[in-house]
Amino acid sequence: MDRAAVFELIRDRLADILEIDASGIAEADSFSEDLEADSLALIELVEAIEEEVGERTVGFRIEDEDLEDLKTVRDAVDYVCARLG
Repeated sequence: MDRAAVFELIRDRLADILEIDASGIAEADSFSEDLEADSLALIELVEAIEEEVGERTVGFRIEDEDLEDLKTVRDAVDYVCARLG
């Protein structure tokens, strides 16, 4: 999965969870401030990413202790890309 595909995946899942238009989500957006996503929405996003990426990369997980470092959409994209190597 390249960076563009990871961003598209995160953007689309986030749009579904928050019930907003995917085209309004940018990499620079903060989950809490710009998108008004609460912790439950972020947990749903993590589960969706793990499920989707896990189908392609066995054993893919987002560690609980890493969640607090994911503040923006870009942080999440960077994290997933780094974990995919």
